[in-house]
Amino acid sequence: MSLWKSRRTVYYFVLVVVSTVFFTLLYNYGMTAWEGRPQPLYRSLEIVFQTYTTTGYGQDAPWQTPQMNLLVIGMQLAGIGLILTAADVFAVPWLQNALAPSAPTAATDLEDHIVICEYSPRGEAFLSELESRGREYVIVEPDGERATVLHEDEYRVIHGDPESTEALENAGVGRATAVVADAADDINASIVLSAKEVNPDVRIVTFVEDVALDTYHRIAGADEVLSPRQLLGESLARQVPTAVTTVIDDAVELGNDLELVELSIEAGSDLCNRTAEEVRLRKRFGVDVVGVWIDGQFESPMDPTVELDDDVRLLVAGEPERIAALREEATSSVRPFSSQRVLIAGYGEAGSTAADVLAGTNSDVTVIDRQEKAGVDVVGDVREPDVFREADIDDASAVIVTLNDDTTAIFTTLIVSDLNPDVDVIVRANEPESERKLYQAGAAYVQSLATVSGRMLASTIFEDESVLAVDKQIDVVKLPVGRLAGRTLVEADVRSETGIVVLVVVRDGETISEFDPATFEFEPGDEVVIAGTDESVHRFETTFLREE
Repeated sequence: MSLWKSRRTVYYFVLVVVSTVFFTLLYNYGMTAWEGRPQPLYRSLEIVFQTYTTTGYGQDAPWQTPQMNLLVIGMQLAGIGLILTAADVFAVPWLQNALAPSAPTAATDLEDHIVICEYSPRGEAFLSELESRGREYVIVEPDGERATVLHEDEYRVIHGDPESTEALENAGVGRATAVVADAADDINASIVLSAKEVNPDVRIVTFVEDVALDTYHRIAGADEVLSPRQLLGESLARQVPTAVTTVIDDAVELGNDLELVELSIEAGSDLCNRTAEEVRLRKRFGVDVVGVWIDGQFESPMDPTVELDDDVRLLVAGEPERIAALREEATSSVRPFSSQRVLIAGYGEAGSTAADVLAGTNSDVTVIDRQEKAGVDVVGDVREPDVFREADIDDASAVIVTLNDDTTAIFTTLIVSDLNPDVDVIVRANEPESERKLYQAGAAYVQSLATVSGRMLASTIFEDESVLAVDKQIDVVKLPVGRLAGRTLVEADVRSETGIVVLVVVRDGETISEFDPATFEFEPGDEVVIAGTDESVHRFETTFLREE
């Protein structure tokens, strides 16, 4: 029962007691002073309750004086009011609870499905992948209210404790192809033990917040242990434009000496403040522009009139030497390579990993965290501007924000952008929905923990799917052609129907990068490497791979 419902109940009983005492005393006085028929107080109390309950024995009726008749009418109205109030306080909530849909406690009709232990935002991306592929799944959620909400939102969910073998049996772990443990680190280890007890052969994938606990998950029996926070921390650190480490390692190898790269246009470079049409990227550098990120929005194909500036990130494919030439033109000739200052706000797993990566560069790192611990230079609340002033925000070239709360991250980004408009703010978003707001707040680069987690999980669970760019803003994945076999890209209208770009085709182990979209016909067994947003990849899976 909620606090408000508890208070309403207390208020109701107080009202009943106060009104009963009031009317008993007043009625007893009226019978003596107005009617001239004195009686014991308990008789007056009985009359009040007879009136409240509408029993109406009426021993004292009729009353001779107007005052007593008005008093009795008032008591009758008060009684009706208390009855209606009681219905609202007790009967209506009871009926709502009795009639409200609740999450089931078992899923007996599933087979070859995925069991997801506890719902979390980072698992949402994986659920979308399952939905788009038509794969069966069930969520085991220990929180009853959340399980009911998920059930009402048409998720396949059961209410139960994922640490118990009974709940896992109810979820059909004995018939499942995989179990995903997505709770706290210690709970995940317990889930693994319970799942192995129910089905020793089931494949188990766990998430771990603290990479030091990876070993214990494996000892418990986990087949795969994923640490998206660590991977995301490394990715964010590589976005710092002043680090002396090369970013060539960020390229996605596509085969046949072909790679895919996200490329920023730096202020002061030869390409900055020129349109794509004017630069003629294809003719000048021999690369294909897959798409462009502008203020957090991905556009594909790129509008040739788009002006290339430091708010633009290109997604290009081509040979390494040609991309290297483009990268050189996109880099400012006055780029400083002296020691640069980087602030890290938040020293959890992602923040500490980013600090470790930057330790091998020319960057001078200052760490800010609310808790005083080893590795933290400035202790304070990142929502306070003075904390950043203490960390010398004016001299910083980049700020990496890795916080557990997106609202705090947005507010922190606003503060940093206000204190130093020239600083590059690189942010970890916990949920994809926050990415747009973070860009609006002034972030230069945003990566979602939920997106990275979902991609890692999909690549691990699906044997026919290989995610080539887990930590990129764009999804690059190798998939079977499915129902695209026997058709061409133009015939299937893949680009307009799904929004993805087919980069290469893999046939009999050979990579085909040069093919005519209008005449090249896919064969059963072919695979394609595609690039696009997570939503567009899901549309491709729904259109060509969904199980029917």
